[in-house]
Amino acid sequence: MNSQIIKKVKEFVFPSELQTLPYVHILDLDKNGVIKPHIDSVKFCGQIIGGLSLLSTSIMRLVHEDNPDLVADVLLKRRSLYIMKDVARYKFTHAILGHKESVYDGIEITRERRISIILRCEPIENPFSKVEVS
Repeated sequence: MNSQIIKKVKEFVFPSELQTLPYVHILDLDKNGVIKPHIDSVKFCGQIIGGLSLLSTSIMRLVHEDNPDLVADVLLKRRSLYIMKDVARYKFTHAILGHKESVYDGIEITRERRISIILRCEPIENPFSKVEVS
């Protein structure tokens, strides 16, 4: 049953021309845990990342790597699927906020244990790493 769900999510998230990685990444985060801001390495995954958020609603904060004033908080509801690709994937850090910071649209979000299933595609060259000089 789980493999059928993962297959269905992969088919939804990734275009058929992309090769998905054969394994999934499972993150188990305690209710007091956080995921610090980071951009996933281009050595280990390609331009699309899909994640299933299970057990608890949480907030993912995206911050532009060159302009830290450009911030977006994303409400990841329990049992939701999020997709990060292209600019969001390569130019923004992402983090899962801790309990004390978890406020969305003025409403405190009570976070419990969070499990996420992360799906990735094969690495390719980062299309946003090239800087054009005129």
